[in-house]
Amino acid sequence: MKNNIKVQRAIHDMTQADLAEKIGVSRQTINAMEKNKYVPSTVLSLKIAKLFKIPLEDIFFLEDED
Repeated sequence: MKNNIKVQRAIHDMTQADLAEKIGVSRQTINAMEKNKYVPSTVLSLKIAKLFKIPLEDIFFLEDED
């Protein structure tokens, strides 16, 4: 699964630390998600979508190999 969390952070002028604090995870977790090394839980994914006020599908998407 791929994501565009980094793009959304830039649009909302947020650092990894800012996003992490707002959704209750570590900055390292945000970094791992952005590098596609960690797939977030459904709850965490929904928190991110709600924070950015966009549909989940606009942040997370499957690739052909997924």
